[in-house]
Amino acid sequence: MSSISVLRPRRSRVLTAIMSLYLIYTLAPLAWLVISSTKTQSDLLSTPGFALGGSFALFDNIIQTFTYNDGIYFRWLGNTLLYVVAGAGGATFLATVAGYGLAKYQFPGRKAVFAVILGAIAIPGTALAVPTFLLFSDLGLTNTPLAIIIPSLISPFGLYLIWIYAVDSVPDEMLEAARIDGAGEFRIFFQVALRQLMPGIVTVALFAVVSTWNNYFLPLIMLSEPKWYPLTVGLNQWNAQAQGAAARPVYNLVVTGSLLTIVPLVIAFLLLQRFWQSGLSAGSVKQ
Repeated sequence: MSSISVLRPRRSRVLTAIMSLYLIYTLAPLAWLVISSTKTQSDLLSTPGFALGGSFALFDNIIQTFTYNDGIYFRWLGNTLLYVVAGAGGATFLATVAGYGLAKYQFPGRKAVFAVILGAIAIPGTALAVPTFLLFSDLGLTNTPLAIIIPSLISPFGLYLIWIYAVDSVPDEMLEAARIDGAGEFRIFFQVALRQLMPGIVTVALFAVVSTWNNYFLPLIMLSEPKWYPLTVGLNQWNAQAQGAAARPVYNLVVTGSLLTIVPLVIAFLLLQRFWQSGLSAGSVKQ
């Protein structure tokens, strides 16, 4: 008689402990933010961070956040959405078109372009902030939405990601078959290749959206009028009100505004995660 052994997945206690600590490290700031948003200004300053306040003031804090200073939070939210739609959307489109072209077309200087892209990825954005400000200052574009949108259109990492993804996810045989059927290059891209690239496009879009939504340093040096601030700079301005002789601390509104800021990002991740699942089998076409 032959015995059949049931294989069970091996578990590492050390790895489980490390991942548990990482989970706590990740969720603890979010838990603090949610709990602190339910407190009044006095409770926020007098109670421990993870302890509940004397009263549940979440809805009152939300109302005050939207109405404080003539409802400027709505203006900052609209500015942020403008920068994300125009900047991150444009960056995703340009990265998709350029990455697909670099992956599927042969032309002189292609390797040089690849080297330039890798070099651009290695340069941190903060190192380019001051030169970008000086350039836009000479062009007279500072303190305008274009000062935030135009730099956001460039995403070397997004271009590189689409380039690498398109190599395997869009088979050359599929493109040749479309050409034989008489389809032009633009039609092939929009009706054939774009569907295969969708998981990669969504990944690039989410990276671009998060980067633009959380962008702080560039708007800080480019913008001087509060009416053009994004949420990151605007909330920091509220936080700075607690300093000086005429201090007007509104910490409860800063915390609540920060909580409201991350809600759209969470919704975006939940709605778009299915595109990653659909891309697990991308590139599995038999050559």
